[in-house]
Amino acid sequence: MTTSSKSAPLLALWVLLGLCILPEALLQGADLGVWGAPNWRSLAYGWFGFWPGLLHDWRPNYPLQSLAMFVTYGFLHVGLTHLAVNMFALVSLGRAIIDRAEPCGFLGLYAASLLGGGLGFGLLTNTTVPMVGASGALFGLMGGVVTWALIDRYHDGLTLWPVARSLAGLVMLNLVLWFVADGQLAWQTHLGGGLAGAITAYGLERQSSAT
Repeated sequence: MTTSSKSAPLLALWVLLGLCILPEALLQGADLGVWGAPNWRSLAYGWFGFWPGLLHDWRPNYPLQSLAMFVTYGFLHVGLTHLAVNMFALVSLGRAIIDRAEPCGFLGLYAASLLGGGLGFGLLTNTTVPMVGASGALFGLMGGVVTWALIDRYHDGLTLWPVARSLAGLVMLNLVLWFVADGQLAWQTHLGGGLAGAITAYGLERQSSAT
C-alpha cells in the first residue's frame, strides 16, 4: 500500500482539523494587530457562537442564525490553548473512529455529536454568554469509542468494568475542569455531545452488522 493510499482515509480528519484551526488563526492575527480589526473576535462570537437566547425571543443577526449556530459554534475557540487541547483530542480520537467506521462514519458521528452538544447546551442552560468550541463533538467521539468498547467486550464475554471505569474517569475530568474553569465549563455541551455520539455509534454498529 502506498503512502498516499494510507493517508487518503484520513483526509476527512485533516480537512476538519483545518476548518477548526483557520478561524482561530484569523482571530489571533486580528488580536495581535497583524490584520483585520481588534473586534473581529467579538464579532465572530456574536455571529457564530451558540447563544441560547436565540432559541427563545432574542433577535438574530442574520436569518437562520438560530439554526446555523448548532454547527458554527464548533469551529470557534477562545484561544490557542483551547484550540490545541481540542485538536490533539480530535486527531487522537479521529484516527480510532476512522479505523472503525471509515471516513463517512467518522464525519456522521462528528456531525451528530456537534448537533447534540448544541442541543444539550440549549436545553440545559439559559446563560447570556456564548458557547464555542469543538469539545461537544469531541465528547461525542469519546462516547462512540466507549460504546464500541462496551459492545466488543459484551460480545467477547468480558467484564464491562474497565469501560465503566473509563466513564467514571470522564465524569471526574469534567468535574475537575469545571472547578478549574470556575464554573465556566459547558458541561451541558459535553453531555449532549457524548449522548449523541453514543447513540450514533450504536446505530453505525447495527448498520455494519446488518451488511
